[in-house]
Amino acid sequence: MAKATALLLLATAAAPIPHGPAPAVPADTQAGVTQMAAEATPAAPAPALPHLARFPGFAAALAEQPVITGPDGWPALGYQDAWTALAQATPGTRQATRWDYARSLVGSERGAEALGVLDVMKSDDPDLGLVPAWQLARGAALAQMGRYADALDALGGGALDSNPEACLWRMRSMAEAGLAAQALTQVDCALPAINARPGRQRTPFIVAAARAALGAGRPQQALAWLAHAPDRDPGANLYRGRAYFALGQTQPARLRLDRVMLSGNAEQKVDAQLSQLEGGVAGHTIAPAEALKQLDHLRFTWRGGDIEQRALQLTVQLSAAGNDTRRSLAAGASLFRYFNLGSTAAPTIAALQAKFTAALAPDSGMPLDQAAGLYWEFRDLAPAGAEGDLLVNRLADRLQAASLYGRAAELLQYQLSARAQDITQGPLSVRVASLYILDGRPDRALKALRDTEGTAYPQAMTWDRHRVEAAALHLLGRTSEALAVLQDVPDGNRIRSEIFWRKHDWTSLVATDDAELPKPGSLNDVEQALVLRHAIGLAMLGREDALSRLKLRYNASFARLRTAATFDVLTRPVGSIDPAALSKAMGSLPAASPAGPIADLLDADAGVAKLSGA
Repeated sequence: MAKATALLLLATAAAPIPHGPAPAVPADTQAGVTQMAAEATPAAPAPALPHLARFPGFAAALAEQPVITGPDGWPALGYQDAWTALAQATPGTRQATRWDYARSLVGSERGAEALGVLDVMKSDDPDLGLVPAWQLARGAALAQMGRYADALDALGGGALDSNPEACLWRMRSMAEAGLAAQALTQVDCALPAINARPGRQRTPFIVAAARAALGAGRPQQALAWLAHAPDRDPGANLYRGRAYFALGQTQPARLRLDRVMLSGNAEQKVDAQLSQLEGGVAGHTIAPAEALKQLDHLRFTWRGGDIEQRALQLTVQLSAAGNDTRRSLAAGASLFRYFNLGSTAAPTIAALQAKFTAALAPDSGMPLDQAAGLYWEFRDLAPAGAEGDLLVNRLADRLQAASLYGRAAELLQYQLSARAQDITQGPLSVRVASLYILDGRPDRALKALRDTEGTAYPQAMTWDRHRVEAAALHLLGRTSEALAVLQDVPDGNRIRSEIFWRKHDWTSLVATDDAELPKPGSLNDVEQALVLRHAIGLAMLGREDALSRLKLRYNASFARLRTAATFDVLTRPVGSIDPAALSKAMGSLPAASPAGPIADLLDADAGVAKLSGA
């Protein structure tokens, strides 16, 4: 192996090795081999200069030669002759010898090996990349390897626009890449190169032209091309069968495809099976359910390439017609994620997004658990912008209404981390954190808020974040930090009051409420709760004088309210209160909380128990 590589390249890059055992090197070439190996291995390594040609001059010589225009530009070399020529090449003839070998490999349809030789030639003389003949050889080699986009790029030089051989390889690459209309534009230019090829050498290009005609909706033209291909060629019969199906001629179509099933290779046999399914669906000779069953089996046994793409497209078509939303979205999502759809990409994704949105609409009839699972599985199909945000928010609303707070939080967490940016993260982070708290996970709530720090939010939005952060910190047992976070929040004292009330910290409650007590007069539910809680705090502390002043201040205000009796009991001298009356009074306190919506979050005490028990 080492000797063969030295014979071929004598350069830093590795070379492709021909198939079969390496032949023995003639004895009279051994001295030349030793000398060339010494040239390739300098005594002391030195830093290589970028783009420095080791064997300059051949690019100019090749550019002076006539450009290849037909099959005679790829003359075959005998195996022994090729190796002998490579072994005996001198630095002055090495590039020319390599060029002859590369052309021979292209003529033998050994594109991968030809590409290796061509790339090594260019590494030794970068100017070759500017020579049309070298570009043509490289494009042909890439086309033989199935790297059609790279082949078209290599064949795109202006000097090759009207070259019949370049047109031939462009047509083949475009046809195989699914660019049917573009491939047909190359046919007239490629005809001289096709006609110059004998017998079976034409067949791959005839089949490519037929494929392009069929892809462009011209089945009759495809059959005209295939009339020049051998009757027993499986590749030609594959497209004959598809062309007959397109013309509505079911019997000859099935005969041709059945023949492919007998004589074709593995890929051609699977393609024939799929082509029969496509024809059966188009002709309504197979039930959709049976077709879908066969498509599922086919996709299980074959992955990738044009075959899987066509199978997925047919699956989308049949499942959409049968209102099988999940199957349709699954097949469509695979197309979108893993295949280059070209010009059909935009309408395909638009149709998928429309189906996805309709399936998740509140009036779609899909159960909530299935809708949530559908979104999570195919969330990359969600529409962008406001439409996608509305879709997610509606689904989150449904989950929250069903008390599935954790599912709703995870849904919006994806929005928060993957879609929302900058200031839009503010309100969304508040909602995500609130849902995590309601789910009993204040730790995750705190993380959602901390992960979205660093943006200069408006003041009101910052206060909203601080309120939820305080609730999370309190539920985590970090009440001192929670109180500090509320320091600059406008209604922070009322939230602090709620925290003190729940902790039975009467001293702090009374001190906080003292500044929050409303003016006497008409009192709403929240203001009544503030006064009554203040009365309870004073009573628990035994502050009779302050309790008496509170009664005097608000007696007239409560006289017209339903909580008048409650106020009366709670503001009596501590020693005179009947336990039964006190219990009744405590039970009739207004449900409204001074903390507003934050009170609902503070009710999520399960989070503390869950975390402390972990």
